Amino acid sequence: MPKDRAFDHPVSSEITPRQVVLDRRQLMRGAAALAAVTALPLRAQPARPGKLAPLPAAKTLLAGAQTMDKPTPYADATSYNNFYEFGTDKADPARAAGTLKTRPWTVVVEGEVRKPGTWDIEALLKLSAMEERVYRLRCVEGWSMVIPWVGYSLAELVKRVEPTGNAKFVQFVTLADRAQMPGLRSAVLDWPYVEGLRLDEALHPLTMLAFGMYGEVLPNQNGAPLRLVVPWKYGFKSGKSIVRIRFLERQPQTSWEAAAPSEYGFYSNVNPQVDHPRWSQASERRIGEDGLFAKKRPTLMFNGYEAQVGQLYAGMDLKRFF
Repeated sequence: MPKDRAFDHPVSSEITPRQVVLDRRQLMRGAAALAAVTALPLRAQPARPGKLAPLPAAKTLLAGAQTMDKPTPYADATSYNNFYEFGTDKADPARAAGTLKTRPWTVVVEGEVRKPGTWDIEALLKLSAMEERVYRLRCVEGWSMVIPWVGYSLAELVKRVEPTGNAKFVQFVTLADRAQMPGLRSAVLDWPYVEGLRLDEALHPLTMLAFGMYGEVLPNQNGAPLRLVVPWKYGFKSGKSIVRIRFLERQPQTSWEAAAPSEYGFYSNVNPQVDHPRWSQASERRIGEDGLFAKKRPTLMFNGYEAQVGQLYAGMDLKRFF
């Protein structure tokens, strides 16, 4: 706000009855008190990090949905990204994703559901109350972030489309538009990008349909206008710019499984005991902490969400089902 708040004072007798003018001291005291009260929120209001459209949300009370870790600076979270549709370099998405048009946008829901249909993005935004959840994001390359996501549990949508008894898996298909996404000219993957979850994973309260981050709508390079966030899995499991959700009886093959099955399994749970064939997963670097000189920290089982999701994999050989 500008510091100069000067304005021309009108003649009091033109706007105020005589008896009120005579009692102007009381009036001035009330006005001063009101000014003090109304000014406080303006001074306390934090600056918006990216100056995109705001997306208000209540702080979540969901058990396990928050972390005490310090959030990654907004500038780092929006400039160091994996979004191969816009290029394979970490800086490519921020440079190239400005071509992405996020309105109009629809998501097709189909397959083993009693209520298939097409959802407009505005309807999805109103489907459930927005929550802010501070989740860790751990990528398979060994770096991590802490991001305040805005959205709600994917289960809110799943319940409304009513999966049939045959539905065992959920497949997510992301946008593949060569006119908007220069990275599609690369043969690094077979487009469109496809990911999947087991139905019970999709229904877990921590699995999030995210529409924003840091109190604003998602930047294009982070998966606008909606993306998946599955905090106990490696980042590539959280599909961006989703356009289709399919409920299936059989386990779908994902994009990275098709490209390198020995390196990327269907589950891809964060697990320090199961290494990638080309590097260890036992430690990680937190983006935004001391740059290239950031000390590595131990990788947490299920990215620190073991207490919430460990029961989903009871009795499974996690080295076989990686």
